[in-house]
Amino acid sequence: MSHYGDKGDYDPSKPSTSGYHRRGPRGSTSRTPYSRPQESREYPSGKVKKVTQDPEYATEYATDPSSSSRHSEQHGAEQMAVVPAGGSGGNRSRQHGGRLPLEHIFVTKPSNLVSKKGTSGQQIMLQTNYFTLESLPNRHLYKYHVDFEPAEERTAVRKAMLRAYEGRIGKHLYDGTVLYTAAYEPDGLELIAVRRDDDIQIKISVRLVGEVLRDDPTYIQIFNIIMRKCFEHLDLKLIGRNYYDGGNKIRIHEHKLDLWPGYITSIRQHEYNILMCCQVSHKIMRQQSLLDILMDCYSRNRQDFKNEFSKDVIGIIALTAYNNNTYRIDDIDWEINPLSKFTSQKTGESISYQEYYWQRYRIKLNDMTQPMLVTKSKPKDRRADKGENIYLVPELCHATGFTDSMKENFRLTKAVSVYTRINPETRISKLLTFSKRLRKEPKAVEEFNKWNMKLGANLVEAPGRVLPAEQLLFDKNVVISSGQGDWSRNMQKAPLLINKELKNWILIGCERERQNIEHFLSMLLKVSREVSFRIYQPRIHWIRDDKPSTYTENLEYILSKFVPDLVFCIVSNARADRYGAIKNKCCIDRPVPSQVLLQKNLVSRTLASIATKVAIQMNCKLGGAPWNIKFPLSGLMSIGFDICHDKAIKGRNFLAMVATVDKTMTKFYSSVTLYHNEEELAEQVYTGVYKAVQFYRRNNKALPMYLMIYRDGVSEGEISQVYKNEVGNLKKRLEELYYGPNFKMIFIIVSKRSNTTLFYNRGNPPTGTVVDDVVTSPFKYDFFLVSQRVRDGTVSPTSYNILSDNTGLNPEMIQTITFKLTHLYYNCSSTVRVPATCHYAQKLSFLVGRFLHRPPDSQLQNQLYFL
Repeated sequence: MSHYGDKGDYDPSKPSTSGYHRRGPRGSTSRTPYSRPQESREYPSGKVKKVTQDPEYATEYATDPSSSSRHSEQHGAEQMAVVPAGGSGGNRSRQHGGRLPLEHIFVTKPSNLVSKKGTSGQQIMLQTNYFTLESLPNRHLYKYHVDFEPAEERTAVRKAMLRAYEGRIGKHLYDGTVLYTAAYEPDGLELIAVRRDDDIQIKISVRLVGEVLRDDPTYIQIFNIIMRKCFEHLDLKLIGRNYYDGGNKIRIHEHKLDLWPGYITSIRQHEYNILMCCQVSHKIMRQQSLLDILMDCYSRNRQDFKNEFSKDVIGIIALTAYNNNTYRIDDIDWEINPLSKFTSQKTGESISYQEYYWQRYRIKLNDMTQPMLVTKSKPKDRRADKGENIYLVPELCHATGFTDSMKENFRLTKAVSVYTRINPETRISKLLTFSKRLRKEPKAVEEFNKWNMKLGANLVEAPGRVLPAEQLLFDKNVVISSGQGDWSRNMQKAPLLINKELKNWILIGCERERQNIEHFLSMLLKVSREVSFRIYQPRIHWIRDDKPSTYTENLEYILSKFVPDLVFCIVSNARADRYGAIKNKCCIDRPVPSQVLLQKNLVSRTLASIATKVAIQMNCKLGGAPWNIKFPLSGLMSIGFDICHDKAIKGRNFLAMVATVDKTMTKFYSSVTLYHNEEELAEQVYTGVYKAVQFYRRNNKALPMYLMIYRDGVSEGEISQVYKNEVGNLKKRLEELYYGPNFKMIFIIVSKRSNTTLFYNRGNPPTGTVVDDVVTSPFKYDFFLVSQRVRDGTVSPTSYNILSDNTGLNPEMIQTITFKLTHLYYNCSSTVRVPATCHYAQKLSFLVGRFLHRPPDSQLQNQLYFL
């Protein structure tokens, strides 16, 4: 790559003598901008709540396990006060692996919308990663809530106790909290069971909640519960909220990693049928425990091992093997260890963590000096007086997923991608094999038959349309076709549409690389002339080393004397601290566009290609543009939003916005603002739009006629809040700006994390494929778009959910404009997965959240300085 942005007291050798008694929960909590609404376990009517419809929009309760927020992987973690994870249990609102709460799905399909389907483009038939599910029989089903006293948190034990009473309650589904059965017990049941491991009598209270009707959203949840029971019959292991096959794990010994193959499934009502989406997945598991990682940190750096361990561990998702729960590590408490004590909620007695794990799980801890890991409990558990913190033992935790440092390890990511980057044909084969396993496993078949349920044998097909390739317009009337989404070869010597002149610029590089740098510089000047971008010789500052302080000191010295048009730094490697130091100096302290290049690119065999890409980036950072395309609307303004969390300071969140501010969609305005809650976020969204609109008006002597706003960073459970706060506030405030309801605005939720996959002739769909039927939602004004071409693996479509639209544009026009916008990301000569302004906002938010940690200087707001 020509420019990088995504790189980024206690002594384990001595025994502890601490008899420290925990004083109680401490620490602040961290919440997302939109915390998912907490729903009641039952409704006054005794029935599961149905859809309520207002004139344009409604709120729908759905029950899809995959629809919860993907910004946090702390799913199903047991929450309690100062007890260790897996603790006192009781009547929790949710058990891991059990029933997931009904979630809000905001219905975005307007009641007066005739059709959300487009018609233009080449018609094709696609396969999807969905299977049909036939419905349950026409009979009554009842929902019961089940409590255990004294508390029993182990789902398997609770299920076994209820199975003993199957003759009394009949065939049933039980997920750990809620029971479904055809038996009607209006007064409920009081049952007694004996727990085998300690002979304690358990009182089981079964309380009627209500009848589940066929049009109730809970009906879908029953499918999910049945399907999860079938997965267990395949010996799949529940980790987090998905199932994985530990028996067929792939070991990558070189990097101390295991890959567990598995499946992400969700069952939903789609346009015409209830369908099961099935995505082939892999869970990355570290072979080392977190205690092993701590000891590695200690052996590498005894003076600063605590800080090293904190960097490695805080923010990761850890798996506790004794209950298969996942937790996000928020902190490390060095003051306590397994010998420290807490007060058991179950008995009220003081007990050490060591004793707890032996009594509860028969696990013997080996290291009594290790600190305890801290994870924050959920707000609903804090309201239930279960405390703020959960404590975990490093010895019993294994890290999952990729850390930033692992992502920067090219060899590691390449080794993993060999197994995870699956081509379409192999993916189809794995999906069909999985379906066959479910339909052939005797216990799964018995479960299906018991509920008169049938899983389809073949992948669901859906009609699609391929939008025509775009024509890219360069200077001197040069026109190049976008083809299949990549025009790198065709545009190598095409003249840039808007070319700037670079006279005053600074180059900083190491003296020992002088020869390679001078050779690269001559190549840069040569290729820039070929694309009509005039670059003059820079002022070169040679440095003896490339420490972060060396760059910042030289930059400060140079920029304090005069302000160049651009600063160019050549660095030896992708060290995050050096990159952050350069960007902080050039984006905040001394605002000036900056370019960073890795030394390895100076001697690349593709030096001319790299130099061309660098020249195009430099031109863009000065306000130029390499190409544009024709749009079918005049007065169009595209706005992209994304959010990020500060990687260095907890609780700090940033909203990044990038907007087009000219009629040709080649000039941009950007802003970054800090926010702390959803009210501030909604206000900052409007403020960003207001400033961009005013900037557009100054440039064009008129307000934009159409605002197309693309909002990324929104989970399914947050959509209703986004509509209420952000869209509602925008509508109200834009009426003031436009002197009435004269503005035309489309607000679209963009999601790259959809599990939907599309196939065409057992391969990837062509670039420009749109799907707006069969696998879309009947409750949404939505569509899928494949705008990007991939060389390896399976392409993922992007999901678009139109949250608000008063423009009168037909669905086809919205889809076409969205596809066109994916061609205007100037950091590469190919289409991207999302509209360019949205991708620019992601790039900007990453720069701020990872490196700057505060908004950049406003002097740079009309330049693409963050490329």
